[in-house]
Amino acid sequence: MSWKPFLATGAATTAAAVIGSVGTDPASSWYQGLDLPDWQPPGEVIGPVWTVLYASIAGATGLAADRAGRGRRTRLAAILGLNLGLNAAWPWVFFRAHRLALGVAVIAGLEATTVALVREVGRTDRRAAAALLPYLGWNLFAMTLNAAVAARNHD
Repeated sequence: MSWKPFLATGAATTAAAVIGSVGTDPASSWYQGLDLPDWQPPGEVIGPVWTVLYASIAGATGLAADRAGRGRRTRLAAILGLNLGLNAAWPWVFFRAHRLALGVAVIAGLEATTVALVREVGRTDRRAAAALLPYLGWNLFAMTLNAAVAARNHD
């Protein structure tokens, strides 16, 4: 095994996490004024969940990149880049631009690229792909939650 793919996927995932966290502002008066569903998880759960998810993204895609041939590695990098770009963009759309419905669209794109990412990783390593399933599920939950918030707040 080579450390380079893990370094690359770790750096990319960390960059997305940092960019997204800078855009996240649940303490804002705008967010505090939203009508949120009762089934929204408490804020103190979100950080630990994302820490585990980001670690699984970096590890699973690093493993797949290490084992993949050149063409497959290029495809994996493209899907991962798009996925992490959407991941980092969502907080800016939702928390900073206050665009609830557009947030749903961003997460829908994120979910679609997560499906593609799981498939691509699975072509190289099925266990690594299985490690991405919680990310797939969390994104689906987040999209449902974002849609509920948008509907409750008439966006």
